[in-house]
Amino acid sequence: MREPAALYEVRDHVAVLTLNRPDALNAVNAELSAAAGAALARAAAAPEVRVVVITGAGRAFCAGADLEELAAGRNIYDREHRERDFAGIVRHWIPKPIIAAVNGFALGGGTEIVLTADLAVIDENAVLGLPEVRRGLIAAAGGLLRVHRQVPAKVAAEIAFTGQPITAARAYELGLVNRVAAAGTALATALELAALIAANAPLAVQQSKTALHESAAGQSGWSAAEWEVNRAAAKIVMTSADAKEGPRAFAEKRAPRWTGR
Repeated sequence: MREPAALYEVRDHVAVLTLNRPDALNAVNAELSAAAGAALARAAAAPEVRVVVITGAGRAFCAGADLEELAAGRNIYDREHRERDFAGIVRHWIPKPIIAAVNGFALGGGTEIVLTADLAVIDENAVLGLPEVRRGLIAAAGGLLRVHRQVPAKVAAEIAFTGQPITAARAYELGLVNRVAAAGTALATALELAALIAANAPLAVQQSKTALHESAAGQSGWSAAEWEVNRAAAKIVMTSADAKEGPRAFAEKRAPRWTGR
């Protein structure tokens, strides 16, 4: 039997979502969009999952949209969940942190998945970029909406207007990724980063993501709206069982036992 277009497994509170069309460099078609979107929803709903890592099978992370499908006039989205958009990921917000483990080639839509993620680890030999303008297209799967929020405006314009690739070293220099991994170790390095996050109180991490997400428009750290988001997140966390467990475990010199409640 043919393997699904996206694989899902859980390792020590970390869900690993693998884009699984290696023969097509994990280019996105409707099947992949449906499978990846379903896997992300599964991770969001699973109490034991605290972090999600997205990676690719084979030598690529994701080569973007399947241009052969587009050329044939075929849909590349999940018809049942069109709201999730490209790859079932780029408009599929979940409260749990997402790490992109960029194991190889990741141009166009692949980079847009990276921009969607909260954190990213990249193989030293991998490249990012938004080359859509070189094909008469634009980075419409969130690339143009997100890149200028993650790098300086003039750098974002260069990325969007030239369509030129970005090396792993340059991506790290710009802050597009958190870590550069030795060749072949992007997933392992991402799992190490995920373990650091998963060791923390799940509810506190999720509300931290929510506060970062919902206050992003302000960017000042002083507006009443941002502080209201902060207050709401703090209220949820500080009244939780985990907020009591953390200090108790510290006082008792033991590892905390998180419940996510």
